[in-house]
Amino acid sequence: MPRKIKPAGPCETGTVLYCKPMNTETFSVRLDRSAKVRLQKLAKSTGRSRAFLAAEAISAYLDTNEWQVAGITKALSSLDRGKGIAHARVSEWVASWETRKERRSPRGV
Repeated sequence: MPRKIKPAGPCETGTVLYCKPMNTETFSVRLDRSAKVRLQKLAKSTGRSRAFLAAEAISAYLDTNEWQVAGITKALSSLDRGKGIAHARVSEWVASWETRKERRSPRGV
């Protein structure tokens, strides 16, 4: 965003705008017509550009999915090392939910 800088001395007048360079790249995305219309409406109602909203949405999507894939990868590594809970034990535990004899969650190996 532009930053407004005050003049340094009493003889200087005017405003200098300094813009932070953005390290961005452009690429095209195909959207169906309804998604494009929705994006345009949201851009108009928020005062943001379609590009800004799309970039924010992609960033949020990446954050969520990278977190999920990292968790899955970590869990699979744990299973490969022989750590885990047998399916039968988990099934018994889930089946006991909301019963009078609800079991405690099973502990890992």
